[in-house]
Amino acid sequence: MIGVRFNKHENKPSDLFAKLLTIFKQLITYTSGDVDEAIDWLKQLDKEYELTTPDYTIDDFINELKEKGYLKNEKDSGGNGLAITAKTEQLIRDNALEKIFGKLKKSNSGNHSTKFTGKGSEEINDELRAFEFGDSPQNIAMMESLQQAQINHGLDEFKLTEADLLVHEQEFKTQTSTVLMIDISHSMILYGEDRITPAKMVAMALVEMIKRKYAKDSIDIIVFGNEAWQIQIKDLPYLQVGPYHTNTVAGLELAMSILQKKKASNKQIFMITDGKPSCLKENGMYYKNSNGLDRRIVNKCLTLAAACKRSKIGITTFMVANDQYLQTFIDEFTQANQGKAYFTGLQGLGEMIFRDYTNNKRKKI
Repeated sequence: MIGVRFNKHENKPSDLFAKLLTIFKQLITYTSGDVDEAIDWLKQLDKEYELTTPDYTIDDFINELKEKGYLKNEKDSGGNGLAITAKTEQLIRDNALEKIFGKLKKSNSGNHSTKFTGKGSEEINDELRAFEFGDSPQNIAMMESLQQAQINHGLDEFKLTEADLLVHEQEFKTQTSTVLMIDISHSMILYGEDRITPAKMVAMALVEMIKRKYAKDSIDIIVFGNEAWQIQIKDLPYLQVGPYHTNTVAGLELAMSILQKKKASNKQIFMITDGKPSCLKENGMYYKNSNGLDRRIVNKCLTLAAACKRSKIGITTFMVANDQYLQTFIDEFTQANQGKAYFTGLQGLGEMIFRDYTNNKRKKI
C-alpha cells in the first residue's frame, strides 16, 4: 500500500534568510544605509512578530550577510561598525524596481521609439510588409520572400517577382538623456510625512529600469537644497534630507549644464519636489524667503524654464504637495517651459514617472 506522509512545515535557515533579507532591504532604505539602525529595527520586529527561531537568530542572519558579501566591517569614529557593500546597493535598486515598476526582463540595448523619421538610428523589427518602391534591398526578408513566391506560383513554375518580396518593418529610434532632480529641503520630512524615501526609491528604480531596458539612454541625478550637486548611483541608498531651503534655480542651472553636454536627440528633466522655491544665490550671497512666493525667486525659475524650452529641454514636475498657491506656481512654471506637471501624492509616484518616461516618443530635431 502506497501512502503519503504529511509533516508540519518548518522554516529552514535558507527560508528564514530570504525572509529576513526582504525585510532588511526595506529597512536599509528607510535608514539611508545605516546598518546599525536597520538591525535595531529588525530586532524590534523580531521581538514583536517572532521572525527568527532559537536555531536561527538575528546574529546568525548578520553573520550570513557578511559571508555572502552583503555587509562588511568598517571602522568609524566610534570603533568598528558595519556597512553595506556594492552588492547590497545593487540589491536595493533591484528591490526598488520590482516594488515600483514590476519585474522587467533584461532586454537588448534599445531606445525610445518615435513616430517621426529623420535623424536617429534605424532598427529592424520582426514585422513584415510588402515591398514598396524606394525600400532598401538590404531590408528584404529573403527566406520569407522565397516562401511567398512558392505559395504564389508553386514549385513547377517557380519564379520570384517584385510582388512576392517582403521587407522588414523599420522603426526610427532616439536616445534620451534625463536628469532627475530630487528636492532634499527640510520640508521633505516635515508634518510627519516621509517624502524622501519614496523619492529615492523612485530614483533607484528609474536608474535600474533605464540600465536594463534603455541601455543607450543616460540618467543623471542631482539633489537640491540651498545648493545643487550631482550624486552617483551608488549614493542613492544613503540620500537624506538636510536643514535646507529650496534652491530650485541652482538645480535647474546644474541640470541644464549637464544636458547641454549630451548628444542625445531628446533631453528632459524630471523634478520631484514638495515645496516652493525659497532660495537662490546671487553674486556669492544667498537670498532666502520662506514666506509665500517671492517673485524675485519665482521669476528666476520662470526664466530658466523658458531657457530650457529654447534649448529643447522638456521639464516634467512631480509635485508631491497639494497647496493651491504652490499649484498655481507650478502651472505658471509649466507654461513657461511648455512641459508637463503632475500634482500627486506619494502613492503611485513611481508608476507615474515610469509611464511618462516610456511614453515619451517626442523627436526633437
